[in-house]
Amino acid sequence: MYGDILVPTDGSDSSAAAVEQAVAIAKGGTTTVHFLHVVDVGTEMSASASGNIASQLTETLKEEAESALDEAISRAESAGVDYERITREGDPHEVIEAYSAEHDVDLIIMGASGRSGLKERLLGSTTDRVIRTVDTSVLIARP
Repeated sequence: MYGDILVPTDGSDSSAAAVEQAVAIAKGGTTTVHFLHVVDVGTEMSASASGNIASQLTETLKEEAESALDEAISRAESAGVDYERITREGDPHEVIEAYSAEHDVDLIIMGASGRSGLKERLLGSTTDRVIRTVDTSVLIARP
């Protein structure tokens, strides 16, 4: 039913639930799951100093991205699911929207909230923005 599923992942419990949902849907079919991690360097850098600290922060964010993607890939490989592994920099909801359109994604599966710390909100801010801006169907996964 779905040729391509996009799963933005940040390593949170909610994004892990999204990975599980995507793998379950794709298992045994011809679906490719696109695991995307967006390194939000702009927001992080505005809150920190420049120079050496900025480069260390960028490196830490990229390491976190790799860790989140490694976990998602491990689950896909265990289930025999085809996947793509992508890391991009930018504003998360804008990158997700652009990637979805560029790759003609059939379904986006996202966690209800991520690492943004907005626990009091029903949906995380990135998830909320994606729902409002994409033409693709979005499945919200809860841990």
